[in-house]
Amino acid sequence: MTPDLTNAVWRKSTRSDSNGGACVEVADNLPAVVAVRDSKDRQGPALSFDVDRWTGFVQGIKAGSFDA
Repeated sequence: MTPDLTNAVWRKSTRSDSNGGACVEVADNLPAVVAVRDSKDRQGPALSFDVDRWTGFVQGIKAGSFDA
């Protein structure tokens, strides 16, 4: 099932390149889902994660459990 991203409020990752390249945007204002997209292709596909999985992923990154 594809989540409704109509009301998504997108923000650019703080790790994104300030020159317009390698940009990832996240929308975490939606109920029960976090969406991620490529800012260079805003009309393209977005990945979606349930909140618990996204939180685990972010915590793992912060703890150094994943290679970035």
